[in-house]
Amino acid sequence: MDITHAPIEQAVVRLSDGHIMPQLGYGTWQVTDGTADLVADAIRAGYRSIDTAAIYKNEREVGQGIADSGIARDQLFVTTKLWNDDQGFDSALAACEASLDRLGLDHVDLYLMHWPVPAQDRYVESWKAMIQLREQGKVRSIGVSNFLPDHLDRIIGETGVVPVLNQIELHPRFQQRDVRDYHAAKDILIESWSPLGRGGVLDHPTIEAIAKKHGRAPAQVVIRWHLDQGLITIPKASDRRHMVDNLAVGGFGLDGEDMAAIAKIDAADGRTGPDPATFGAG
Repeated sequence: MDITHAPIEQAVVRLSDGHIMPQLGYGTWQVTDGTADLVADAIRAGYRSIDTAAIYKNEREVGQGIADSGIARDQLFVTTKLWNDDQGFDSALAACEASLDRLGLDHVDLYLMHWPVPAQDRYVESWKAMIQLREQGKVRSIGVSNFLPDHLDRIIGETGVVPVLNQIELHPRFQQRDVRDYHAAKDILIESWSPLGRGGVLDHPTIEAIAKKHGRAPAQVVIRWHLDQGLITIPKASDRRHMVDNLAVGGFGLDGEDMAAIAKIDAADGRTGPDPATFGAG
């Protein structure tokens, strides 16, 4: 599939520290084959936000894709994450330097702590290191991933610094409404990972019916559901046609009837990933 530079008008959000972030980005979790080419093509297709992490083992390839894309660095928003094994003050500082080296960048736009791992009890010290990294200009904004409200309360209470964003599992079968209310009260934006429920919601009859109603693909309906609620989202696509389709979600919106129908998909067993309360305990 031929992908050329595509100046697509995209929605953006303002983080609490004043920085601007695209609302729809390209996720690279489990993107391992031809990663550099895929990232370059994603940027050429119009994506301006790229999400990776140290544990994905693809930062070097992501950095190469960014360099190969032909788009100026200041036009891109790059996110990476601190892995659990590197938590702690000094080790977090070193881990960020290593990520920057692999990416070939002098800074990232957003640095996230990947999991709280409460059993380690190092996430407060890690957060203090991330504050220092921001002050040094090595990261522009700092946030977290998979943090529960009690983890957030603790780092805020002990440092006075509120994360700009929490990247959590969120999709129509796992809507986390109470958690979203908490984040709104704290002015912490939510970024949805596995926004398509690892593909598990795309063949749901409700999603299929709404897609047919709007003449859209099911994935486009689900992405639109995230965007219409002010959520940031980072769908992954190794297929270039899906990559382009996921970005082409302008020109339509979901009405009240659509949103009410999708609300009913929410399920108690909807989580597909680990539980942040226990993940990393050993």
